[in-house]
Amino acid sequence: MQTRKVDVVENFHGTWVADPYRWLENSRDPEVREWVDRQNERTEEFLKTPERRPAIKERLAELWDYPRTFLPRKAGSWYFYEHNSGLQNQPVLYRKNGLDGEAEVVLDPNRWSEDGTVAMSGFSVDEGARYLSYTVSVHGSDRQEIRIRDLEKGVELPDVIKWCRFTNMAWFKDLGFYYSRYPQPGTVAPEDENNFNQVYWHSLGTTQEEDVLVFEMPEQKELSFSPSISCDQQYLILHAFRGTDDCNGVFYRRLGHDREFVRLFEPGEAAYHYLGNEGRTFFFATNWQAPRGRIVAVDLDKPGKEHWVEILPEQKDAIEDVRCVDGGFVVYFLHNAYAVLRTYDRQGRELKELELPAMGSIQGLWGRPNQKEVFFVFTSFLHPEAVYHYDFETGDLRIFAEPKLTFRPEEFETHQVFYPSKDGTQVSMFLVHKKGLKLDGRSPALLYGYGGFNIAITPFFSPVRMWWLEQGGVYAVANLRGGSEYGEEWHQAGMLANKQNVFDDFMAAAEWLVANGYTSRERLVIEGRSNGGLLVSAVLVQRPELFGAVVCVVPVTDMLRFHRFTVGRYWVPEYGDAETNPEHFQFLYKYSPLHNVKPAEYPPTIVVTADGDDRVVPGHAYKFAATLQEAQKGKAPVLLRVDTKSGHGHGKPTAKIVEEQSDICAFLVKVLGI
Repeated sequence: MQTRKVDVVENFHGTWVADPYRWLENSRDPEVREWVDRQNERTEEFLKTPERRPAIKERLAELWDYPRTFLPRKAGSWYFYEHNSGLQNQPVLYRKNGLDGEAEVVLDPNRWSEDGTVAMSGFSVDEGARYLSYTVSVHGSDRQEIRIRDLEKGVELPDVIKWCRFTNMAWFKDLGFYYSRYPQPGTVAPEDENNFNQVYWHSLGTTQEEDVLVFEMPEQKELSFSPSISCDQQYLILHAFRGTDDCNGVFYRRLGHDREFVRLFEPGEAAYHYLGNEGRTFFFATNWQAPRGRIVAVDLDKPGKEHWVEILPEQKDAIEDVRCVDGGFVVYFLHNAYAVLRTYDRQGRELKELELPAMGSIQGLWGRPNQKEVFFVFTSFLHPEAVYHYDFETGDLRIFAEPKLTFRPEEFETHQVFYPSKDGTQVSMFLVHKKGLKLDGRSPALLYGYGGFNIAITPFFSPVRMWWLEQGGVYAVANLRGGSEYGEEWHQAGMLANKQNVFDDFMAAAEWLVANGYTSRERLVIEGRSNGGLLVSAVLVQRPELFGAVVCVVPVTDMLRFHRFTVGRYWVPEYGDAETNPEHFQFLYKYSPLHNVKPAEYPPTIVVTADGDDRVVPGHAYKFAATLQEAQKGKAPVLLRVDTKSGHGHGKPTAKIVEEQSDICAFLVKVLGI
């Protein structure tokens, strides 16, 4: 399909760069919408022919139809948690009075819209469990509105708070809460609508116009703030972030005493995660001079690093998460990219390692310093999410909520291998497949990766992966540099000027799978989403002959202009800035997928996005698909699938997820001949 081109050329530090499809960036333009409709019609025409498409959708719906419970949290005597009975579009918020109490529905977002595209994106409860504040997202947007419910009376309060993104709500007693927000649209320049983050106090029963400004730093407009309140309700703590940079600042003030905030740690130095406090001694998990993390105690009266008390030194395994519970710590480590969970006392002595059912992941960890219990969610490739409860007094570890399986896990196996990347670095990779797999190169394989933003890709359950395994496919997950699997050094080895390492790691994984008989080049699928979409689009244009098919979901592809759209500026610490930094331009331009498409025979490719994605705007996918379609010299299809009334992925209704995954699976069945 040919797309209209325009004569747009931009000068980057003396290099003129053409951008012939820039007009596709404006997703509200009627011409762009018409172009999207034609692309969707073309994709639908291609996907109509597999006779198995209805059966694929039916089986995926069966695999998704299992009850799943999300991480509980306690307030007063009540336990709050979200639960999806199976195919509900949105999980429902419940509460129980005590661990064995009867479940009561608190909020059912499925009643908010007929198509399930209005979601609850977060919630917070005051210490006495009288009031619930929660955020609402529409059509998958990152924009949030805060609403409040009186749980005792069972009624909604009239309070509505707008212009929030990624905010939390830190309650002070039952009087109100602190939150962060952005400027009201129209009060600042459009490019600053995601700058100038501020922290406000909201008193119950008042309007947003009456909210009190608590903190701002307009001289550093790129900073954003996450407020929390210490468990003893004595301190307001702000974590200050510059985009997605993990090197955050920490500011605090004593409630009812201090007017000004004390800037304990400045942004840009290291990562500091507040865990709890005993009076004026604060506990932090930090990677300061410890790339794999450690736990320290900081006396607020003597906060200098020379006065720190190290509680848990850096270990061989990387710390992924920590909670301060019952006078000690629960620490989630990553050992070769899978979970190990241990408890420690206040002096850092190991008390117990909690036994986990398999090589898997902890997806959520909850506990409070003044309580004697912790919840965590465990999952693996063959284990759907199960919620566990650990009692520190009895030492009892039990299942709080367990899913019912819709497949036979005993038919499959998981193992881990290590392979050399281009520069010799050893990279780990998980492999999942049916037992008794013959290594004859005939099996289809799907290689998944991410490699960025200090995010670990660990074993996780996915119904669509189970469908793939049932077809006899191999599922491979590579732990690429750029993630947090092996600590901050692993992360830094895959960011900024080192980004090519991520692509090299991924291509080396593909070569290893072929060389060791797990698949052939023609049967090898690669898939990635968001930053992983950048990954697969980059390796596609670098080595198109290496892959049999490509699934590229909500990708970042224009590495010269990404920072100009919505929250793209948040990613500058990870990627760089081609506009202001000549050195950054050189390495970004060298690998930017959009700018490195050349006429070639590309494998079958489907690019997937959503018209409401306000995190990675769909213009990335539109321009890349148009460029790739023009450059395709072979006969393989290059398709674009654009969803409507949805965003980057968070809050997407189950029905839309099943529909999208059915189309992707149908695409793979057709192009691979499965």
